[in-house]
This record gives sequence, C-alpha cells and structure tokens, in this order.
Amino acid sequence: MESLLTTQMFQAALLGAALIVLLAATLFTVDQRTVAIVQRLGKFVREAGPGVRFKIPFIDTVVGRVNLRVQQLDVEIETKTEDNVFLRMVVAVQYFVLPTKVYDAFYKLDNANRQITSFVFDVVRAQVPKIKLDDVFEKKDDIAEAVKVELSHVMEGFGYGILKALVTDIEPDARVKEAMNEINHAQRMRVAANEKGEAERILRVKQAEGDAQSKALQGKGIADQRQAIVAGLRDSVDEFRRSVPGTTAKDVMNLVLMTQYFDMLKEIGASTRSNAILIPHSPGNLANLQDQIRNAMLEADQVGMATDDGRPPQGHTTHLNKSV
Repeated sequence: MESLLTTQMFQAALLGAALIVLLAATLFTVDQRTVAIVQRLGKFVREAGPGVRFKIPFIDTVVGRVNLRVQQLDVEIETKTEDNVFLRMVVAVQYFVLPTKVYDAFYKLDNANRQITSFVFDVVRAQVPKIKLDDVFEKKDDIAEAVKVELSHVMEGFGYGILKALVTDIEPDARVKEAMNEINHAQRMRVAANEKGEAERILRVKQAEGDAQSKALQGKGIADQRQAIVAGLRDSVDEFRRSVPGTTAKDVMNLVLMTQYFDMLKEIGASTRSNAILIPHSPGNLANLQDQIRNAMLEADQVGMATDDGRPPQGHTTHLNKSV
C-alpha cells in the first residue's frame, strides 16, 4: 500500500514537472519598446510585441529581440584638414529601428554599429579635408548634417532611422593647439597694448587741454586784474585832482607809489616766514624809480618806431639807471 502511494506521488510530481516545462516552452514575455523575432524550425514566422506571448513548444523559437528605443553610438575619427593639420573628432549618432522594418533590421545587418561607424568614417574623411582648421569649429554643424543625410539615405534600407548626428568633440594635435593659443594670446596682447596706448593718449590730450584752459583763464585773470588796477588808479587820480585843485597827475602817482611802498613794508614785516632781504634805501628814491620807469618806456617806444622804419634812431643810446 505504501509503495503504491509512493509510486502515485512520483508520477504526479513527474507530471507536474512536465507541465511546467511545457508551459515554459509555450509562454514567453516581451518587454515594452521591444519586438521578439519568432522562427519555426529555422524559418521566420512572426514578430511578437510587448506582453505575454504563445508559441508552439519545441517547434517555435525566439531567436532574438530588437530594441525599438533610440540608441547612441559615439564614433572617434582621426582625420586632417585642408591645411594639413591632424585632429581627432567624436561624432555621436543617434539611431533607432523603424517599427515597420524590424525584419530588415534583424536579418539584413549582422552588426549595425559597425555599419554606421564605417559610413561615419567615410563621410567625415570626405568633408573635413576640404575645410581649414579655423573653419572646422564653425562648420561642425554642416559636417554633422552631412553625416545624418548620408546615414539616413543608406540605413533606411536596412530598417534603421537616424534621429541626429552631433559633432561632440574636436581635438587638434597638442602642438597645433599650443600654437593656436600662443597666436590668440599675442593678438589679445596687441589689442590690449593698442587700447592702453589710446587711453594714455586721450589722458595726455585731456591733461594738455586742461593745462591750456587753466593758463588761458589764468592769463585772463591777470589781464582783468591789471585792467582793474589801471581803472582804479585812473579813478583815484581823477578823484584826487577834483578834491585838491592844482594837483597834477604826477603828484598823485607819487602819493600812490608812496602808499604802496609802505603797504609792502607792512606786509613783509607782518610775515614770520618771509625770505625777502631789505637793503639800505630811502623812500625818496621812489621818485627816481618812477623817472626810470618812465624813461625806459619812452626809450622802448623810440626803439619800436625805429624798428618799424627799418633804421636805428639817430643819436640813440641805451641808458639804465640803478638806484639803491
């Protein structure tokens, strides 16, 4: 009885295992954005979409799965420019399998990455040698567009679509890069020197203009001061002559000189830091000083008249009197 029960349990377990194996061979799952390729005895049967799918056990086989998501392939290329400068470029190609051409993508290409890499090499090495190094950085979008157009035209027949091609890196030879940096540094230093020189020139011009205006204003101030002094003296002479009848202009000027003389002595004596040196003299010498100034002015007028006529004055002698 016990042996019979053991045999029945063993048969049940064996049957359960067979059912599990049969169920595992019949059912399979497919992830989202993925297509499973089902073959029957080596021949393509159908494409299975996402979810739980059935197949004939031991006859149908899932031989592969195709990813429908966008993928990126980075291709590193070494090429040279028109001016024979070698550089390294990295082109990123974003591609995907066309949902309507899963069969072509799976069966026509053994390795899509190798195919794309070959076409990228071909396009870049055909475009960059026509461009100078300085223009490569500016025209990288044109290079990327040329890669995309070429790949889109070719890869569509294999079931692949090209979303975008990007030139993500351009690296010239290290020595060329160093030379370019030195050129750029020299250019910037030249611009800086020009700007500095222009700033110094403007500063000096403004300073000279300021000095000229200052001197012009100073000269105008001195002229106005002298005009005021002359006007004051003239008014004083006229007022004094009206107040004291019979007084001549010479008497008034002698009085003015005497007054200014004592005012000067008063100012010198009031200053504790004066470096003026007083030598023996007499106030009466002011009249002689006035005569000397007048005679000098008359002689200067005679010299000017002779110069205008082109000949020296007759009997003219230059005389300078000094009074101490």
